[in-house]
Amino acid sequence: MMSSPVTFHVVPMEVTHAAEISEWNYNPPYNIYGWMPWEQMQALGIEFGDPRLRSEQYVSIVNGQGSLCGFAQLFPMEGVVRLGIGMRPELCGQGMGHLFTDAVVKAARARYPEREIDLEVLTWNQRAIRAYQKSGFTITDTYERRTPTGDKPFYCMVYDK
Repeated sequence: MMSSPVTFHVVPMEVTHAAEISEWNYNPPYNIYGWMPWEQMQALGIEFGDPRLRSEQYVSIVNGQGSLCGFAQLFPMEGVVRLGIGMRPELCGQGMGHLFTDAVVKAARARYPEREIDLEVLTWNQRAIRAYQKSGFTITDTYERRTPTGDKPFYCMVYDK
């Protein structure tokens, strides 16, 4: 019997979620997506370590049982909301990325109905690119962007409403 597809729900990011996410370890080459330790993120007030940023821009994605499956950043820009998406490492590569992305897009559309939705992805990350394409994103641009390990090529992908 086929198991039913997992359902993802977007909820406010709780402090417990943030602390857990900061401990996730990804296998290379995906390990560039890891975070610094939670205490350090809080002390420096970076990203979801900053309570205001966490409530304004970050959401958690949970499954039907309420287990934490990932997070997203909904970053407001001029006329655009840019998504940052992170899935729990052990869920990656199992063909659920598009369902996960669909839930994030739905939340972004609800919060910013008038804005275009886009995201940036490293050009080598074909696994993520396939998931985003399956969710209705199209590559619109390629450019170099600074990363902690030097300048790297990125795609900008835009959601086709």
